[in-house]
Amino acid sequence: MNIRFLGSGTSQGVPIIACDCEICSSVDPKDKRLRSSILVSNEGKNLVVDSGPDFREQMLRANLKHLDALLFTHAHRDHISGLDDIRGFNFRMKKAVDVYCDKHVEKAIKREFFYAFEEPKYPGVPEMNIHNITLTPFELIGLPITPIKVHHHKMPVLGFRFKDFVYITDANKIDPVEMEKIKGCKVLVLNALRREHHISHFTLAEAVEIVNFIKPEQAYFTHISHQLGIHEEVENELPQNMHLAYDGLEISL
Repeated sequence: MNIRFLGSGTSQGVPIIACDCEICSSVDPKDKRLRSSILVSNEGKNLVVDSGPDFREQMLRANLKHLDALLFTHAHRDHISGLDDIRGFNFRMKKAVDVYCDKHVEKAIKREFFYAFEEPKYPGVPEMNIHNITLTPFELIGLPITPIKVHHHKMPVLGFRFKDFVYITDANKIDPVEMEKIKGCKVLVLNALRREHHISHFTLAEAVEIVNFIKPEQAYFTHISHQLGIHEEVENELPQNMHLAYDGLEISL
């Protein structure tokens, strides 16, 4: 199994439009963050988690030629708004893309991309097969997947465990019963928006605290805003087994 970070930034990405702060002005490629998403590859098959507004650019960067599944964490636009661009995969693969999401995300997709579901169908609209998921474990691309319910303020969001890899973004609380699903993982990915308290995201300190509780071999922080700081400087502050994720980072398990 190989994981590639397609994006590690928060809802506005980094740099932010019209911002000239030190982080947004940085020339370090690791300070350039597209919206959060990962590519999971296994046995020649590809799964992408979330298709935000940078989905097209992320697919071109990764040179992805086929997409076996698209898996969604929640319905916010920075995680679903690039869905229209699956059309390229529809054309190349000559079939619909399998989309996996809960009923809330399905409702948002059918609202935002209504034209894909209208009859008679307009030629060239994105073609997708929507499969509803719950907290029941399932399998995709040869991998067992365990959904993990987390809280994004008052909004339920799904994190996912792929064997020994756990990916959680857009969260500020994890209930004890869901925390049990994370224990024993080798690699844990958590959102760490900034240093200051936020109503719906973990701070860096809160994310570090969870990592210290779970004790994975390695941890990576994602969904990072320009308020967190320069990548290299923050990276040097972290314990040896904790790192800031960055666009293009790859992990193999």
